[in-house]
Amino acid sequence: MGLYGAGDSGSGSDSGSGSGLGSLGVLRLGVGGFYVGPMRFGWQSALMGAGLLSVACSGDRRFPLREPLWRDTDLQAVSVPCRELPSEDDPRHVTCAPEPYVSPLAWDGADNMVFRPLSRVFAVEAPSEAVNVNAFDEVPDSAWFENRIGRRHPERAELLRGACTPEQMLGGAPAPGSWVIDRGKTNGASLGFRVRTPQGGKFMFKNDAPGQPERATAASVIGAAIYHAAGYFTSCEQIVYFPRDALHLNPGLTVTDNSGATRPFDAAALERVLGLANRRGELYRMQASGWLPGYLLGPFRYERTRGDDPNDVIAHDDRRELRGGRVLAAWLNHFDAREQNTMDTWIASRGGAAPDSSPGYVRHYYIDTSDSFGSEWAWDAVSRRLGRSYLLDWGDIAFDFVTLGTQTRSWERVSRKPGFEQFGYFEVDEFDPDEWKNEYPNPAFSRATERDNAWMARILSRLDRQEIAELVALGQFGQPEHAGYLAHVLEQRLQKILRRYFAKLSPLTDPQLSAAGELCVTDLARRRAVWPEASFAYGAQVESRAGTRVQALQPLAAGKVCLQLEHQHFAPELELGAAERYVVVKLENRVSASPLHVHLYDLGPRLGFALVGLERDAG
Repeated sequence: MGLYGAGDSGSGSDSGSGSGLGSLGVLRLGVGGFYVGPMRFGWQSALMGAGLLSVACSGDRRFPLREPLWRDTDLQAVSVPCRELPSEDDPRHVTCAPEPYVSPLAWDGADNMVFRPLSRVFAVEAPSEAVNVNAFDEVPDSAWFENRIGRRHPERAELLRGACTPEQMLGGAPAPGSWVIDRGKTNGASLGFRVRTPQGGKFMFKNDAPGQPERATAASVIGAAIYHAAGYFTSCEQIVYFPRDALHLNPGLTVTDNSGATRPFDAAALERVLGLANRRGELYRMQASGWLPGYLLGPFRYERTRGDDPNDVIAHDDRRELRGGRVLAAWLNHFDAREQNTMDTWIASRGGAAPDSSPGYVRHYYIDTSDSFGSEWAWDAVSRRLGRSYLLDWGDIAFDFVTLGTQTRSWERVSRKPGFEQFGYFEVDEFDPDEWKNEYPNPAFSRATERDNAWMARILSRLDRQEIAELVALGQFGQPEHAGYLAHVLEQRLQKILRRYFAKLSPLTDPQLSAAGELCVTDLARRRAVWPEASFAYGAQVESRAGTRVQALQPLAAGKVCLQLEHQHFAPELELGAAERYVVVKLENRVSASPLHVHLYDLGPRLGFALVGLERDAG
């Protein structure tokens, strides 16, 4: 008899064995890594004196009896050395922020496309799992990532604001001259300028890319809102329509372009920028990017650590949120996910007039998703390959050499959709989540494992079709059919992602325990209708010292499935963390190749059951 009942088959059992390390203050992770941090206890106060540390002395429990880590210590302010940094305004200025990092585009591309591959020709690197994962197979809140739709679903207004606060929203008609231009845009492909609003906000206004009306500005706003919902720190992005008389240009401004040449940013330069902007009648359309808080430190790297940040102790390419970001980038075809489109800021405790003072901490941002949804280069042959091949792809070169170029590649089969040419080659049919590639290799993306990718798939699955459509509406497309097309492509690409990653690792998640001992989980695959309802069947196997119990389960609404747990009888003096109290529940849904293991302690009828960990078999 399988887990689903007579006539069905289930996968093999797992003992859930392993060693706890609670006495060392180290949490053994469900994915095989370790996370060092302070011990935290969150159950009833009765647990405090009940011998919790004794779990370290037994070898048959995968998780100790304590809460999973949900907040990283890198959010705590630290003191760093100060140094002199004279400026024109203050020749004696002293800064205590870490040293800003400059990331030349040409060097980063050359390093990741040429020098890194050559240096690893003879290297043998065994795949390893991300290390910043807690006992629930999730990423704790940190200076890199904050659990949002992954743990709590925001209200519609919050979801659609993205990183913007209500005070930052630029709705309504601005008064004449109220938006003051105090800086020209100094780099990047799109033209623009910085604006100060009467409320004290600072925004970089940017144009659309030539030849693709509305796409780049919409991609920036929609992409930022999606990245923020997924859990990343982003800038506040919004589309603004405004009359010419809303702007006031400060005199004497200059800009320095990518080549290093400096020139005036005067009325003529402003008119050139506005002349290239899209318009609706007398109103100009631009993207408004909110200025990031804190003292800017330049981009973060997708590998190693930042040596002058005491909080930065995990190699960046070993962080799940950076690895799993590959799936999010693939969904949007954000092929430009590289270090130049990131930003570190120093958040000083004093802040305000002393943004580079100490103590403080470094926060890590994703910025600029404009190269999403079919961004194109000037060369069609390159545009076709974006998301499908690296700019310099040694693997594809070797394949073409071996096959003499006789094989038709995915980029040769794609075409622009008539009527929707501004979305370039952003499509569904040739999209393969496993085969998607960045513009050039990203060290963290290259190290992503099945678990990292499935983690991001679980997060993205929480966006339903209506929410995707509402997020697309943030782009304020002039023609409703353009918004409809983009929402459709995003939905179908997401379905491909979910079918790929939910078919292997279990999409069962969000365990909840009632006071009566009912254990419920949510099947994200069934909730999102990734497969037909008839494809799902549920079974549970409960393993404890008392034996093994197998039970078929009935699916409930909203993707939920529940199991009633039964308490065992223990001697009154038995410690709460004793091995005899350990329970492992294996749950299957029949469509996934591997089950979910829920780890618990049976604390008795008075205290109930304690959830301590989740594991997903690799299959």
